[in-house]
Amino acid sequence: MTCGTHADDRNDTAQAEVARMAMWDRIKDQAKGLQQQAQGTRSAGGHGRPGAGSSGGSKAQLVNTLKSQLTSLKTELKSGAYRDASMAMCALVAAADGHVDPAERQHVESLLLNNDVLQNFPPDQLRQRFNKHVDQLAFNFQQGKAEAMQEIAKAAKKPTEARAVVQTGFVVAGADGYVAPAEEQVLREACSVLGLSPQEFGL
Repeated sequence: MTCGTHADDRNDTAQAEVARMAMWDRIKDQAKGLQQQAQGTRSAGGHGRPGAGSSGGSKAQLVNTLKSQLTSLKTELKSGAYRDASMAMCALVAAADGHVDPAERQHVESLLLNNDVLQNFPPDQLRQRFNKHVDQLAFNFQQGKAEAMQEIAKAAKKPTEARAVVQTGFVVAGADGYVAPAEEQVLREACSVLGLSPQEFGL
């Protein structure tokens, strides 16, 4: 009886893993399609300008897709590694151009505290970690960036969490429907330290 139960548990685990892998394949396909749309509109003109062509529209669509994917993984994203890496990622997004604007900082902090998945964590924990990284970036951008990337790299052990860190950064960066080139660059660098392909996120 016990053996049968163990076998059932193994089967359930295997089925859950297969379902998760199938979901990631679907995510990759969606991201690839949206990336091709974005590239098509980018080459048609309006290089890098907010709202140029329909590039902004496809980015907004990708942000919505990533946001819904994150929400579907909410119950799995409760580790300290995900929390700390996400705060480092969002601090980098807020200071991507090397300048920390107080209004931008407040805007990103508000997005974090209202994010469905990040509500797994106490607001004070999020605020403290986010602001610590932003302060370091404001004081010495290159050193602060290196420390933030080290924090992000710690999430690489679990692929689900690693992807979620980039997704969280992307959702915050694209909250206004536009992802700036400097923000795309730090997201690509985060993909690199996490061992992920930037193409998976349309970057």
